[in-house]
Amino acid sequence: MGQNQTQKINAKKLKVATLGEGCFWCTEALFTQLKGVENVQPGYSGGKTENPTYEQVCNGKTGHAETAQINFDPTVISYKEILQIFFSTHDPTTLNRQGADVGTQYRSLILYHN
Repeated sequence: MGQNQTQKINAKKLKVATLGEGCFWCTEALFTQLKGVENVQPGYSGGKTENPTYEQVCNGKTGHAETAQINFDPTVISYKEILQIFFSTHDPTTLNRQGADVGTQYRSLILYHN
């Protein structure tokens, strides 16, 4: 994330949620449409390999999950609403898969920041 983007987020007192619900591009596409969401950054979380490649993550040995870091304005959309959308748009009970996407990187997860 660039310095200008970080300054914008800090100036608005945005909150952060990092969610994994399968493909990070699908998660990004969903959450960028919501009023109050300022930025969504897809990436990998929870693994042991520093700066893994897509191929490394797909082999299932890095421990990473595909995630989306969501920066949102809590005066417009609450964390509770973010989580309600998270739980209503994927099935967290399917182990290591979402739809046609199969692998440990597609597991469901919530990382907290504060």
